[in-house]
Amino acid sequence: MSGKYYQPEMETMPAEEMRKLQDYKLVHQVRYVYENVPYYRALMDEKGVAPEDIHGVEDLRKLPFLKKDDLREAYPYGLLATDLKNCVRIHSTSGTTGKRVVAFYTQKDVDMWEECCARAIVAAGGGEGDVCQVAYGYGLFTGGAGLHGGSHKVGCLTLPMSSGNTERQIQFMMDLNATILCSTPSYAAYIGESLKASGYQPEDNHLKAGIFGAEPWTEEMRRDIERSLGIKAFDIYGLTEMSGPGVAFECEEQTGMHINEDHFIAEIINPNTGEPLPLGEKGELVFTSLDKEAFPLLRYRTRDICVLTREKCSCGRTLLKMCKPMGRSDDMMIIRGVNVFPSQIEAVLLNAGYAPNYQIIVDRVNNTDTFDINVEMSGDDFSDTPKVITAREKELQGAMKTMLGINPKIHLVAPGSIPRSEGKAVRVIDKRKRLGINV
Repeated sequence: MSGKYYQPEMETMPAEEMRKLQDYKLVHQVRYVYENVPYYRALMDEKGVAPEDIHGVEDLRKLPFLKKDDLREAYPYGLLATDLKNCVRIHSTSGTTGKRVVAFYTQKDVDMWEECCARAIVAAGGGEGDVCQVAYGYGLFTGGAGLHGGSHKVGCLTLPMSSGNTERQIQFMMDLNATILCSTPSYAAYIGESLKASGYQPEDNHLKAGIFGAEPWTEEMRRDIERSLGIKAFDIYGLTEMSGPGVAFECEEQTGMHINEDHFIAEIINPNTGEPLPLGEKGELVFTSLDKEAFPLLRYRTRDICVLTREKCSCGRTLLKMCKPMGRSDDMMIIRGVNVFPSQIEAVLLNAGYAPNYQIIVDRVNNTDTFDINVEMSGDDFSDTPKVITAREKELQGAMKTMLGINPKIHLVAPGSIPRSEGKAVRVIDKRKRLGINV
């Protein structure tokens, strides 16, 4: 580790040398995937491309895409590229119909991922002697584990708080003089509000930086967090399919996130045609992993819409930059850092015997996402007593939490009360968009 860089030889590598490194790694990774992942080999064979056709990044467009549907179809082991005995961990995202996307990791994969997170922590000013409070969720979610490992790599004292229990968060933050906070931005904002409610001023804590991701947030929200906590707030990007947080990270310039190009190739494509777009044009972000052993994905479509640039950065890093995602090319919502699909909700309703007449209402109040689901009852159900209806709402809420991982508020409403448009209900009302939040 050197000053403001964790791995300066990679973070400041000239673009021409980085391209040569990517060329070399891509050739080997494509052959590795072709020989070890029958699912992807079939896709390549179908497209008529062989490993020997790939000589470098310029040939990337010859390869087939992978999409979320492929990951669900191949669940759980169909994209595993090594013997299961070589794997030391899994992480998972929620699936749209109950099937999870499961990502596998060898020890080498974990080390690489943690190094990426370490780069993010150092870019935010972290180092030996810092106290890093990790308030992302732990468990199958990648947030907590990634920043936890990165904190260890850097040499910070790590507080593995996980999310929630804000009173305890504040106690440890103040008693142990935490200097770096890692969490979703909405939870950071809530911690700031809770500190103020407890009588603390921003200057009373020892925090200097925060590393926030896993959900959309605006520049206005960034400044509010910075004011309430007295810190500099840094963005971080990742997805379980590529490892987790740390695929890209923000530096002191705060004008986009540097992509760890020695481990990931980024492309921007036209989401409708799949054709690659030049730097500076807005389109769908596609990633190829270059080093993954257990779960290597080639040309994975993230559905995130953004722009890539290679403008010179004052921090000295030469890594490609991505802007904050501007939205998504599918129907996924991110609520409190969790991926939620309308089809998940529909599956729960159908399994519980309800007709799929529902409406999702998402808003952001006091920097925290609210999540309500209105569900129409049948005529017979509507005749039930309020006590029975309340019990059924709680039962349905429990089923939703099991599926989604977060708690919505369920409202059973009268038959026909949800507005239709051309005979079809409007499924999602996302009021966060009026605040300028890209969701």
